[in-house]
Amino acid sequence: MHRVGSAGNNANSNRPRKEKRLTYVLNDTDDSKHCSGINCLAILKSSVSDGCNYLFTGSRDGTLKRWALGEDAATCSATFESHVDWVNDTVIAGGNTLVSCSSDTTLKTWNCLSDGTCTRTLRQHSDYVTCLAAAEKNVVRVWDPRTGTKTMKLRGHTDNIRALLLDSTGRYCLSGSSDSMIRLWDLGQQRCVHSYAVHTDSVWALASTPTFSHVYSGGRDLSLYLTDLTTRESLLLCTKEHPILQLALHDDSIWVATTDSSVHSWPAEGKNPQKVFQRGGSFLAGNLSFSRARVSLEGSTPAPVYKDPIFTIPGTPAIVQHEILNNRRHVLTKDTAGSVKLWEITRAIVIKDYGQVSFDEKKEQLFEMVSIPAWFTVDTRLGSLSVHLDTPQCFSVEMYSADLSITGKPEDDKVNLARESLKGLLVHWLTKRRQRLGSQALVNGDVLSGKDVTARSHSRIEVDGNAENDSIVYPPFEFSTISPPSIITEGSQGGPWRKKITELDGTEDEKDFPWWVLDCVLNNRLPPRENTKCSFYLHPCEGSAVLILTQAKLSAPRILKIHKVVNYVIEKMVLDKATDSVNTDGTFAPGLGGQLQHSTVGDGSFRSGLKPWQKRRPSIEILCNNQLLSPDMSLATVRAYVWKKPEDLVLNYRVTQGR
Repeated sequence: MHRVGSAGNNANSNRPRKEKRLTYVLNDTDDSKHCSGINCLAILKSSVSDGCNYLFTGSRDGTLKRWALGEDAATCSATFESHVDWVNDTVIAGGNTLVSCSSDTTLKTWNCLSDGTCTRTLRQHSDYVTCLAAAEKNVVRVWDPRTGTKTMKLRGHTDNIRALLLDSTGRYCLSGSSDSMIRLWDLGQQRCVHSYAVHTDSVWALASTPTFSHVYSGGRDLSLYLTDLTTRESLLLCTKEHPILQLALHDDSIWVATTDSSVHSWPAEGKNPQKVFQRGGSFLAGNLSFSRARVSLEGSTPAPVYKDPIFTIPGTPAIVQHEILNNRRHVLTKDTAGSVKLWEITRAIVIKDYGQVSFDEKKEQLFEMVSIPAWFTVDTRLGSLSVHLDTPQCFSVEMYSADLSITGKPEDDKVNLARESLKGLLVHWLTKRRQRLGSQALVNGDVLSGKDVTARSHSRIEVDGNAENDSIVYPPFEFSTISPPSIITEGSQGGPWRKKITELDGTEDEKDFPWWVLDCVLNNRLPPRENTKCSFYLHPCEGSAVLILTQAKLSAPRILKIHKVVNYVIEKMVLDKATDSVNTDGTFAPGLGGQLQHSTVGDGSFRSGLKPWQKRRPSIEILCNNQLLSPDMSLATVRAYVWKKPEDLVLNYRVTQGR
């Protein structure tokens, strides 16, 4: 969303706006499985007797999948990926057109038998789209689609309506409600014909036999029931471990979708449901919602007919808990199966699977005393890790190449984590873009198809002089191609979209990507960064005779390590007698010196050649608040965990004797 100043007030035209973000979703190694609850089901039956039937599933992970159904197997034959939030419902219309709706406020259409490419996106809604219906006739319903006017209002339920089902004639309607009731309506007479007290909690899903004689129902009470609409006889078919969200009848079985990522097929006898009642165990559905609840409390809950499903399409356990670790590169997660894993977000892979251990204890074990700014945020709404990058915050973190174990670069070169992550995410896009544009176009500078990015970036962005303007991806930022992450973002036109990084075809430009992403990856420009320096004072310890040439305030990068400060002290130390100052025990006899000429501690301190008297290095220790500091601590870490004050950091140094 952008904050736009009003046309009549020029003073508001310069107000900052929130730039569009880039998100990447970390996928599990088995991409043929859903990783969150299944919200919807649809079945496409073959037009020929020996053809393949397909089951379509829509999930809270934001994707739909097509399953080829066999006798005792279901194979994922396509993933439909374009929605950027939960898929809430899906229907098959016009034979081979799949229509889906989502919490991202859009409807999307797909060819049922395609490879998963979205054919159209409809953006007419301004809020979540939760339900779809495809009409074979222009039947009269509660709302007349011909005129858009309300023709009737049906009263009876005492809470929200969660499921609706129409018969083929459009005369009868079944409704399921949060009041735990199922009601049968005669739309012609505009009245409730029957009420069925079957469930003990909200009814969320309904499916009927082809003749509309029986209804299958499921909901929040984890139970699947079969009810005869005429005799009111009801039967508990099975109980689940999760609330039931959707049902799809397929011949003599019924597919059941729940808040779990797996889908189960149960016996149903859809062609002859009376056969199930012959097993016994049925009860008469009451008229009042509390009647079933009272029976449940009395301990007379009926036994389910079936114990196990016929077949299961397994899913991947959804991530339900996460913690960003202090190093700002690792995220600890816990899923619905209780498994705890450690993810490296700059490569989008699991680097350690700890199994079913205590999440809190593992988090404590992995704690590192380091201070690194937050450069990304994470959520698990889709059942997997979604990493969000927002400018300019995402560019706030740099690390030395040595700390990232990057070979081939000077150890003191700074690496911007967001820039390198973006390069890794878009390396496939860059390759295909260069192939498409051709080498000559790149030589001529034809790297952006629009002028907007370059025009507005000069006054707001600085060139990253430390990084080469190329597409080299270093190992710590190489994203998996076996289970590649998916990008969710939007550009200047068309709205949000989602696609795997390996499926980008090189045609995407500023209409599809945020301008700051393109400017970073293509032009090597980053927004101005704040708080990258740390000011501090460097004084000798109390009682020490060692002095260096400065008493002024010093400034250095926040990531500067203490061993660099040690080098600085040694470099600036002045001795009484340069050649005779080394004592026989190897310690230094320091003296007084003049004024310091420079007040900045750089990354390359002590890179210059040593003076003859410095070839015997003294042993220097750095302290803060009387606490000895580890040479590998950064200034930012010292300030956060040792100094703990808003004032400028004060460090003390001393020469250790006998080393």
